[in-house]
Amino acid sequence: MLFLIKRALISVFEKEGIAEFAKFLEEKNVEIISTGGTYKHLKENGIKVTEVNEVTGFPEILDGRVKTLHPFIHGGLLAIRAEEEHMKKIEELNIKPIDMVIVNLYPFFEKVKEDLEFQETVEFIDIGGPTMLRSAAKNFQDVVVLTDPMDYEDIMNQMNESGDVDYSTKKKLAGKVFNLTSAYDAAISNFMLEEEYPKYLSLSYEKVEDLRYGENSHQTAAYYTATSGIGAMNNFEQLNGKQLSYNNIKDMDIAWKTVWEFDEIAVCGLKHNTPCGVALGKTVDEAYSKAYSCDPVSIFGGVVACNTKVNKAAAEEMIKIFLEIVIAPDFDEEALEVLCTKKNLRVIKCEVKPEDTHNLARVDGGMLVMSEDNEFASKYEVVTEAKPSQQEMDDMIFAMKVCKYVKSNAIVVAKDGMATGVGAGQVNRIWAAQEALERAKGNATVMASDAFFPFNDVVEEAAKYGIKAIIQPGGSMRDNDSIEACNNNGISMVMTGIRHFKH
Repeated sequence: MLFLIKRALISVFEKEGIAEFAKFLEEKNVEIISTGGTYKHLKENGIKVTEVNEVTGFPEILDGRVKTLHPFIHGGLLAIRAEEEHMKKIEELNIKPIDMVIVNLYPFFEKVKEDLEFQETVEFIDIGGPTMLRSAAKNFQDVVVLTDPMDYEDIMNQMNESGDVDYSTKKKLAGKVFNLTSAYDAAISNFMLEEEYPKYLSLSYEKVEDLRYGENSHQTAAYYTATSGIGAMNNFEQLNGKQLSYNNIKDMDIAWKTVWEFDEIAVCGLKHNTPCGVALGKTVDEAYSKAYSCDPVSIFGGVVACNTKVNKAAAEEMIKIFLEIVIAPDFDEEALEVLCTKKNLRVIKCEVKPEDTHNLARVDGGMLVMSEDNEFASKYEVVTEAKPSQQEMDDMIFAMKVCKYVKSNAIVVAKDGMATGVGAGQVNRIWAAQEALERAKGNATVMASDAFFPFNDVVEEAAKYGIKAIIQPGGSMRDNDSIEACNNNGISMVMTGIRHFKH
């Protein structure tokens, strides 16, 4: 059998499986060229290998920064074999073709997560590796280019069968190169740029797993995490239960963000990406019981997030209903035993608080990027004759923190550190208010609104249900109508100057 691959260049940081693959190539009479640590590794494994500087006639310089950046390397990679002029030129210059490149890169993805000095991290930016990969990938019809050890076996099988690698495989491998280098460059760009909104949006995410389906069963989906390692949803451990779904991860994210609005012990029950029950408590079991009682119907099949360790008492209450997920910083040993009696319940341990700085939303053909909603209020201005009590003020701030994570139009009513009614996602504010008030069944003293009141109808409705204090951003041309309605009904109103739309 005639083997068309005659010369391979190997330069890898991650050496898993490379000695075995190089041994295979050696057995096929492929000449192997290598660099630095890879050269030493292959020699130690008894493989015949030529060091790059013997090919280039030029030593490695600048602490290894320059070793493969040479025409004897890139001429051998970029020469198109079917182009007579190309082949004539490299022959004149005594450049030999290179038919295979096996390269993986300095671990910038990993090092950028570590607490290194800036210049230390810069030293893990690979230059020669991506350059060789890109050269080989551009000329993929003539050069097999490998970045992933998972591809070694397929290449060995193809070479055993035909002596070469088929065109579609070469093309796919070249595509993997540009997929890798674009993410690698994006990670470097994000590390070095100080612009909040640079000219080009560079994203660097790595696939964690394919998901069973997306929002609905006919939609495909996969889960990616930022290569920077930042973020709570990038740093959790699943202790029990079946695979997370697309909807699970989205819901878990919002529930987690909700509870970390509070310094006090907090529990959030969430369904369809909107909190259905949130409460504070002296203990986690108390907070859970209060959150559950807000909406015992909607929490069924939902997600529960806690910002403190889950104890056995809370766990015993949680397993009384069907839940998809319980996420917390930690679990008592007894609590974990209780929760794990539900074999499908996803139990998630996460010790990282929310870290997102920006929010991304796809539109057809574009991307919207904005800073996270991390500013709560610019003021607390009492605009009515009646003044809120300290308890009412505390409850209003609590309710507004919940409101941040409720789909707009959003109204939350509360009492004693507990959301007793949530009105979410309505196309007008009065409907959201009516929904929240009716759910509370009179068990509410304060109301929070994510945006201003365009009319006084919400205040009039709140008065019917005994609301004593209202917090809202203000800013409507008709603010005075709502203020007057509050004065007529003995309700205090506080304006914050900051709205919290969540679409």
